[in-house]
Amino acid sequence: MSIFDSLRKNIKDTVNAAASKLTNTTETFTFAALPESVEEMKALPEAALDTPFKTAALTVCALCAYAADPEIGTEMLNFLKGPQPLSGTEISFIIDRFREVKYVPFSYFKGAVPENDYTPSEPFTISIHTNPYSFDQDGYALLHIHSGGADSDRQVKLRKKGDQWPRREQSLHPSIRKPKREDPRARQFNTKSGNAALFLSPFP
Repeated sequence: MSIFDSLRKNIKDTVNAAASKLTNTTETFTFAALPESVEEMKALPEAALDTPFKTAALTVCALCAYAADPEIGTEMLNFLKGPQPLSGTEISFIIDRFREVKYVPFSYFKGAVPENDYTPSEPFTISIHTNPYSFDQDGYALLHIHSGGADSDRQVKLRKKGDQWPRREQSLHPSIRKPKREDPRARQFNTKSGNAALFLSPFP
């Protein structure tokens, strides 16, 4: 065994790590149903939180739950954040953002677009991806998620703690295009045609 073998391995590992940062990676997750309690979330394989992608995907699930039931959604978000629960400021921010746009978190799932009032296709599928700068900060990951109602991706920031990647912060609340049911022109057309239920989404 050469005395330079260890050096060669270290150089190779360094090069591979640098190359991985320059590669856009996408991971896709599929859920037969969205979790409706923190216990159901913890039973999912993604709840290991051993990759930042898993935590990011579950963050969207938690926000969907929050739209339906704030108490349950808060429990999920607390689980994803790690040892410390959401602060009062964070809770106030979420409450303010969800006051009138509860459809936003559903827009991150495949098939959810303004034309169908952000009704996701089933099973629920979501893709999380990186860009060359996602791991620029040591111990952190900044991941990107596409919304069916926006031209630019939204972000979730995670911090590595031990073997897990708890959620650090997220910017999944910004406004997106309004669903068709809130488009005055679509509403007028729908009323005239007599198909009042046509544009009603099962989501709030």
